[in-house]
Amino acid sequence: MAIDILMPALSPTMETGTLAKWNVAVGDAVRSGDVIAEIETDKATMEVEAVDEGVIAALLVAAGSEGIAVGSAIARLAEEGESAADLSPEKKPEPAPESAPAPTPAPTPALDSAAPVAAPAPESAPESTPKPAPESTPKSASMGKRLFATPLARRIAGENDLDITKVVGSGPHGRILRRDVEAAIADPSSVGASKDSVGVQKSGERGASHLEPNSQMRKIIAGRLQESKQTAPHFYLTVDCEIDALLAARQQMNEAAPDGVKLSLNDLIIRAAAMALIKVPKANASWEGDNTRLYHNADIAMAVAVDGGLITPVIWAAEQKGLAEISSISRDLATRAREGKLAPEEFSGGSFTISNLGMFGVREFAAVINPPQGAILAVGAGEERPVVRDGQLAVARVMTVTLSADHRVVDGAVGAQWLQSFKGYIEAPVTMLL
Repeated sequence: MAIDILMPALSPTMETGTLAKWNVAVGDAVRSGDVIAEIETDKATMEVEAVDEGVIAALLVAAGSEGIAVGSAIARLAEEGESAADLSPEKKPEPAPESAPAPTPAPTPALDSAAPVAAPAPESAPESTPKPAPESTPKSASMGKRLFATPLARRIAGENDLDITKVVGSGPHGRILRRDVEAAIADPSSVGASKDSVGVQKSGERGASHLEPNSQMRKIIAGRLQESKQTAPHFYLTVDCEIDALLAARQQMNEAAPDGVKLSLNDLIIRAAAMALIKVPKANASWEGDNTRLYHNADIAMAVAVDGGLITPVIWAAEQKGLAEISSISRDLATRAREGKLAPEEFSGGSFTISNLGMFGVREFAAVINPPQGAILAVGAGEERPVVRDGQLAVARVMTVTLSADHRVVDGAVGAQWLQSFKGYIEAPVTMLL
């Protein structure tokens, strides 16, 4: 009997997803554990493994289809003794959900339209073999000066015969991201040259612009943050922390640490925040309608910028971990977050979030609460500033932090007590080691 492969729920908040890529074609034999597809969720792009064994009888949803509901059939698997040809469905592939336009026949199902939302799969998609990913990047991409582009951006460019060397990257240091390639495919005139280029848009023209398709991650981030600002009554508390003693303690600990251990300032901030949450437990809470959830551990989510968005991997029970362990965990989570290799349970949940923009030279900012959490800490850069001590002017390295709190669950006095405790641990770092 044929087995339907369903759109999986890869995170607790996932309701729909985008089928970014098929790694199998009709007629391919798969075994349990084989990676069959890449799904773009509200958090990241993740690989999907086969649960059952058999032969791919049909691909019911075309690569690039957006808004596919969790639990809907995306492919059909023929078991042993069944023929894939016998099970090839006569019905049309499932259309991409409500927001997608009506199906339009197209030669290639993946991102070949100028519209920012991909059209549903054409009728012939289940019986046709998806276009395989190229084995290497276009020849022009490998010549000349070094090209900074993500592997996904290179693959999409290769599949669409786009000269990636002509694409202007919007990532750090001009790195070419997926959204840059998709925008170039949607509007060939925005790049220097492509297969179907009809000219170059002059950047000096009045109102010059181009459209960038929003990824599923970007849409979900926008929706959640808009909901957070609309439903959670934010209030903000800001303090300055002198960090000279903290930096000196960090240097001493790094000098004495074994090989492979190197503490960052952010590791110490995570530890101080966790200790403060245990000391002021009313700040370690979230609003849930008729109830307030009080967390027993300081599960610290740290904001990590990734291609096309933001992800918040969690250090569970951070108050129970030493600085060396926090350093190891945070470094590993950040690396795998940028590579898109986190498991759903590693970036879902958490009781409190830290967003640190100090490395970019940002002095002070206010972050939007990560729902359903009750608070988030925005950390600015440490810099030398004049301070007054015992009536005398002095110079100290100062770091400004701002607590954004949900007033439904965290009162102003509670937020102030938490900041006072956090400041105490930062300015007297030996106390957070007790």
